[in-house]
Amino acid sequence: MGAMANPDRLTGLDASFLHLEGDAAHMHVASVLVFRGAAPEYDDFVAHIEHRLHLVPRYRQRLAFVPFEQGRPVWVDDPHFNIRYHVRHTALPHPGGARQLKRLAGRAFSQQLDRAKPLWEIWLVDGLAGDRFAVLAKTHHALVDGVSGVDITTVLFDTSPDPVPVPEPDRPWVPRPLPSGAQLLADALLERATVPAEIVRGARAAVRRPARAVQSAAGLVGALGSFLWAGTGDPAPPTPLNVPIGPHRRFTWVTGDLAEVKAIKNALGGSVNDVVLAAVSGALGAWLREQGVRTAGLDLKAMVPVSIRADVERGALGNKVAAMWAPLPVGVTDAAERLTVVREAMSHLKETGQAVGARVLTELSGFAPPTIMAQAARLQSGQRFFNLVVTNIPGPQFPLYLLGRRLDALYPMVPLAENQALGIAIMSYDGGLSFGLNADYDAMPDVERVAELLDAAIAELAEAAAQAPSRNGAVPDGAVDASRVHEG
Repeated sequence: MGAMANPDRLTGLDASFLHLEGDAAHMHVASVLVFRGAAPEYDDFVAHIEHRLHLVPRYRQRLAFVPFEQGRPVWVDDPHFNIRYHVRHTALPHPGGARQLKRLAGRAFSQQLDRAKPLWEIWLVDGLAGDRFAVLAKTHHALVDGVSGVDITTVLFDTSPDPVPVPEPDRPWVPRPLPSGAQLLADALLERATVPAEIVRGARAAVRRPARAVQSAAGLVGALGSFLWAGTGDPAPPTPLNVPIGPHRRFTWVTGDLAEVKAIKNALGGSVNDVVLAAVSGALGAWLREQGVRTAGLDLKAMVPVSIRADVERGALGNKVAAMWAPLPVGVTDAAERLTVVREAMSHLKETGQAVGARVLTELSGFAPPTIMAQAARLQSGQRFFNLVVTNIPGPQFPLYLLGRRLDALYPMVPLAENQALGIAIMSYDGGLSFGLNADYDAMPDVERVAELLDAAIAELAEAAAQAPSRNGAVPDGAVDASRVHEG
């Protein structure tokens, strides 16, 4: 039997996020977190994080690269780990409103993480108006657990104002000695000789385990074919969203009400994700028309991660996802009709098995579909498979606390691939629904206008839902307040 793979070696998926990163395309995920109350003292904040670092041991590790690129990098303990480098302290200028916080977030998210250090940062932000403070969190995609989505923010929070005692580590952390270049090379070569290579894992596994490969073969092949065709068939149309980008970012958000979105889908049909995609379609269609783009009959392509988490895993923070390419009917100007088009398109994609095909690719190759498609979008000269990423992440529907301070809102950020000037991440939390818009600084100077149009698109859907009969012919209970969703 072959040797076991080194558990500290990056997976093919994690390593691919390093390869995707360039001067303009940063591969860190991030969030803006807003809390009630006065900010904690910086020393207390640092101590709180340090006391829980043993729960995420990767956060005291950095990358070590194999000489001559003969293997994927490995995680090694950082002998010079300094938590105060990673946990930073800053303040907003007066008046400390949303505009100042967004500007700070854009600047913080524009800076690549230093690969010579553990790949994360947390910024404690004072000076937010209204007796509040903020935290900015950045984590490289290569560091986030691709299965559970676990990163450092998930262990910082408590579910009550009184912090829950955290078990002490078995022993104090002492960094292991750094491996030499010769040791890294020898380990990588031995692993290559005894462990099936990542890129051919699926093919070799199919040969060695024919029974498993044959099981449900027709369905899996069909699903895989549907997934691949969706990504390699008609290219995504050229738009002002798909232009060369630089390293700098603008970040803004729209805040909504999850109950209102559910009322929309109950009245008009579909799922929460369908409503989200219909709202995004409406906003982008209106924005494109303002840019002078003819949108009649135009569908954009969105890469939409979808949950493939098993029922027994529901409720966990983080998500296990595959991906689908969803059409965004930006040319449909009627809100209810646009939701119908989205709902039928997403239903068709699920019936044809795109998500199943995506999952097969993930399991067989070790490369998640978003990574494959991001590579394709980067490498295909003048051709792209999707116009933007729209990711909807269900979060906890109960309040979270940090050092006794309640988390009021969180706004997620999805990174931009090359030639994609806008990415939209959505996350629900404690009855709210937050849209984080990450944009290239130069290509999207009017991203705030997109946020306004997204706010308006949600309001249009709410108005259509309020006027529509329910699906059994009755008027829905309760009026849907079309003005409830507002830009924060």
